[in-house]
Amino acid sequence: MSTPSPGRLQQVLGLGFGLAGAVGGTIGAGILRTPGIVAAQLLDPWLILAAWLLGGLYAVLGALCVAELASSLPRAGGWYVYAERAFGARAGGLVGWTDWLAHCIGLAWVATTTGEVVLQLLPAAGLSERLIGLLTIALFGLIQWRGVRAGSASQELLSLAKAVAFLGLVAACYLLPPLDSTSVYTSAGAGEPLAWGNLGLVALMALQPVITTYDGWASPIYFSEEFTDPANDLPRSLIGGVLAVLVLYLLINGALLHVLTPQQLAASSLPATTAAQLLGGAIGGQVITAVALVALLGLINTVVMAAPRILYGLSRDGLFPALAQGVNPGGTPTGALGLSLAASMALVLAGSFEHLLAMAAFLYVCLPLVGIAALAVLRQREPELERPFRLPAYPLAPLLIALVSVAFLAAALLQDSANSLAALALASLGLVIPRRSSPDQAEPGAAGAGGSSQ
Repeated sequence: MSTPSPGRLQQVLGLGFGLAGAVGGTIGAGILRTPGIVAAQLLDPWLILAAWLLGGLYAVLGALCVAELASSLPRAGGWYVYAERAFGARAGGLVGWTDWLAHCIGLAWVATTTGEVVLQLLPAAGLSERLIGLLTIALFGLIQWRGVRAGSASQELLSLAKAVAFLGLVAACYLLPPLDSTSVYTSAGAGEPLAWGNLGLVALMALQPVITTYDGWASPIYFSEEFTDPANDLPRSLIGGVLAVLVLYLLINGALLHVLTPQQLAASSLPATTAAQLLGGAIGGQVITAVALVALLGLINTVVMAAPRILYGLSRDGLFPALAQGVNPGGTPTGALGLSLAASMALVLAGSFEHLLAMAAFLYVCLPLVGIAALAVLRQREPELERPFRLPAYPLAPLLIALVSVAFLAAALLQDSANSLAALALASLGLVIPRRSSPDQAEPGAAGAGGSSQ
C-alpha cells in the first residue's frame, strides 16, 4: 500500500469498498416499488422472475465490459476517462459533464425523497422535506470532507446495513405460509391475458424499470485511481457487486411472490410495504419505511463520493477550471466536492424533478453506450494496451449491450421526445465549459496502466 500524501488522491481502497460501492450505488428505494410495475406488465410469477434475471444478466455483461476498461485505465473521472482516451478531449469533456450533471440531479432527487421518508417516520419533526434533504447532503458532504477513509467506512457500513435489512425482509416473508400455486395462477390469469404475439413488446416494457433498478452497478469506476490493486479489485468489485445485487433482487421478488399474488403486486405502489403489513401490520409498514431510509442514505453516500471525482479528473486533465483540482490531506477533492454539493442543493431548492429525472435517466443509458463504443475503439486502435482483465467472448457482450441500449434510447425518443431532446441539449452545454490550454498532468495514483489521451 502506498503512503498517503496530501494534495492527491490516495490508494487506500480495497475489494470491500468496491463491493460496497457497487451495492450501495445500485440498491435504492426503487426495489421497494419496481416489483409492482414489473408485475403489472407480466402477471406471471415465472415471467416476473425471468425479467429480473434478464435485467441482472444485462448488468453482468455491462460489468464484464467495463471491467476491461477500468483495469486498463485506472484513473479518476468515470466514463469520461474512456471517452477521452478513445475519442479525444472534446468528447471526453462532454461525457464527463453529462455524467456529473446526471449525478447531481440524482443526488438532489434522492435527498428530497429522504426528506419525505424521514417525515413518514417522524411526522412531528417539524422540518420541511427540502430542508431535510439539504441537511442530509450537508451531512454526507462533511463526512467526505474528512477524507476518503471516512467516506469508504461509511459506505461499507451503510451497504452492509442495507443488505442485512433486505435479507431480513426476505427471511420474514418466508415465515408466512406460501400461497397456493393454483390460486396464484388463477389470480394471474384473471387479468388481461398475455398474448404470445405481444410478449416481445411487453417484455421490453417490463425490462425498462428492471434495468433502471439495476443502474448504479458501475459505481466502482469513479474510484479507480484509489484502489490499492486496481488490476484485480476493480473487475472483482464490478462483477461481484452486480452478482450480489442480482441474487438479492431475485430473493426479494421471490419472497414477495411467496406472500402476494402477481395481481396484488401489480396493485400495490409499494409491494414491500404490503408484504410487511401482512407480517406485522402498521409496525411492518414502518419497518419498511426505515429500510427505505437506509437504502437511500447508502445511495447518497455513493453519489456524494463519486460526483467530485468526475470533476477532479476533468480539471486535472485541463477539461474543467482549476478550482476543482485541489485535494485535501484526507484525499478528498474539496473544490470538486463543494461544487457538487452546491449544484445538488440548488436543484433541491428548485423543486420539481419530473422532467429532470426523465432527462437524467436518458443520460444514464447513454453513458454505458459510450463506454462500449470506447472499448471497441481501443481494442482496434490500441491492441498493445495492457489489459489486466480481458473481456471473454469479445465482441458478443458489447454487441448485446449496445443493441439493448440503442433500443431503450430509441423507445425513449419516441415515447418521451421532449425530455429526451432536452437531455441532449443539457449535455451539449458541456461544449462551452472553459478548457485550460496547459493542464497540470498530475501522475495518477494508479500508475502504469493508462493516462490521458493525446
